[in-house]
Amino acid sequence: MKALAASVYQWMDERLGLEEALAFARHKTVPVHRHTFWYYWGGISLLFFLIQAFTGILLLVYYRPGPEAYDSVRQITYDINFGWLIRSAHSWAANLMIGAIFIHMFSVYFMKAYRKPREIGWFSGIGLLLLCMVFGFSGYLLPMDELAYFATKVGLEIPQKTPVIGPVIANLMRGGLEVSEFTVQRFFALHVVVLPALFLPLLGLHLWLVQKHGNAWPPAEEVKPAAERKTMPFFPNFLAKDLAMWLITLNVLAVCAALFPWDLGEQADALKAPPPGIHPEWYFMSSFMVIKLFQGAWGQAFAMGLFTLGLVLWTLVPLFDSTRHAGQRGKYATYFGLLVVVILAVTTIWAYYAVAAEIQQHAQGL
Repeated sequence: MKALAASVYQWMDERLGLEEALAFARHKTVPVHRHTFWYYWGGISLLFFLIQAFTGILLLVYYRPGPEAYDSVRQITYDINFGWLIRSAHSWAANLMIGAIFIHMFSVYFMKAYRKPREIGWFSGIGLLLLCMVFGFSGYLLPMDELAYFATKVGLEIPQKTPVIGPVIANLMRGGLEVSEFTVQRFFALHVVVLPALFLPLLGLHLWLVQKHGNAWPPAEEVKPAAERKTMPFFPNFLAKDLAMWLITLNVLAVCAALFPWDLGEQADALKAPPPGIHPEWYFMSSFMVIKLFQGAWGQAFAMGLFTLGLVLWTLVPLFDSTRHAGQRGKYATYFGLLVVVILAVTTIWAYYAVAAEIQQHAQGL
């Protein structure tokens, strides 16, 4: 048996270069310090994506975009064996993946892991986050229940109020003047074809850059002499811990999906009034609140301009805080990061408070 396994391994090694990959893994090291915990969040984000892909393929077997979208999701949820669990795992993994990516992004930012030569890794990571948010937005409509319908309708009204090009963009995304089965078909194509075609190559580039440049030392550790820095081998030490984190993550997802299954509301009806408290997913609540503060087309365009400017500045931070300018500019970059965290947290909490107040006001009015 051992001889057969050795022959198979040798055959694979001659064609795939397994020894080269193993030699790289054996020589690769990971920094060990008080912030090493944050290195695991990139792998956790990857795990959630793999779960998304697997559960998405299973849902794709029964889902029917268009006029039968709601009925197909109802069938998945109530008629197909364990369909509710697969759908719940898919929905929970989507939200947890974006949360993990945010944690990963902020840990990279505050550890200054975007500095030379890791600028392209930072840019690709921002691109992956934006694509994941579009994944979430496009997938939110697909059940075509009441909440998904009206939340998407509200979300698409935002670009429509942008002067000049807004109505054209909104109509292109809707496939008409209103959210309908044509919108579902367009969002479905975006969700399962266009976005994966953009996401997978960018993810491959990002993972290759991570392997090429390795994990960055935080500034406080980087100034220490090389002899005082501690590392551990990637294989098997860090890999074993990474897999343990994956196991913990999988258990958290299983608990969320099984004990808090994703609901399916009533079928969308365009003739009904929207229920109170309609709002987007949590990762859009900050922009939802800011845009809500500004009334009128130009006011909302100004709010969108502020968010766009903030995103551009956030993305281009590596060009400002490079290795050559790691002194005062590094402090300014840290202050900017803390400001972004505070703004996102405050506006998100504010948005949920406003939604709760609207629901309470509606209940008192009844």
